[in-house]
Amino acid sequence: MTRRGRLIVLEGGEACGKSTQAQLLAEALGAVVTHEPGATPVGRRIRAVVLDAALEALDPRAEALLLAADRAQHAAEVLRPALAAGRDVVSDRFTGSSLAYQGFGRGLDVDELRRLSAWATDGIEADLVILLDVPPDVAHSRQTTAPDRLEAEEAGFHERVAEGFRALAAAEPERWAVVDGTGSVEEVAARVRKVSEAFFS
Repeated sequence: MTRRGRLIVLEGGEACGKSTQAQLLAEALGAVVTHEPGATPVGRRIRAVVLDAALEALDPRAEALLLAADRAQHAAEVLRPALAAGRDVVSDRFTGSSLAYQGFGRGLDVDELRRLSAWATDGIEADLVILLDVPPDVAHSRQTTAPDRLEAEEAGFHERVAEGFRALAAAEPERWAVVDGTGSVEEVAARVRKVSEAFFS
């Protein structure tokens, strides 16, 4: 009988290095690498709307529902087939991002968002969530492109998101691991691999 694959998620604020570290960890594990939002054809259309810097009047609930729709398609098209086939999956963002951004950042009810994500994924949960913790000034110095709609939010929003991520990690220490995201790509990658190896040993 094929074992179910493991789902490892990289979480964190803007420019914390998630995408790079997700790719490197997936390569080290021989895992499928994916991301949210936008990993599917449907998701790419949703991502274009949610991150459109020219879009000003998007209600927080509408934003949350769009991201839940992306997650539902992601789960159906990418996550569930890979996990069922016994493949490990490394995802750049998952449920934690909705809780931090739309919950703590936007002020929506975190428990409602948690239920919405559980429904969207039909119960798929991350086995391990690695939070890359990067000070705001370091993250800001890493941004080299024009900010998207979420990146362009005021500093207070990003502070609430960061606090949210830390609160989520503190509430589930058996599933979340906080990793220092500062330093070279190689240094952070070594920390991420160490945490992953220790968790699954």
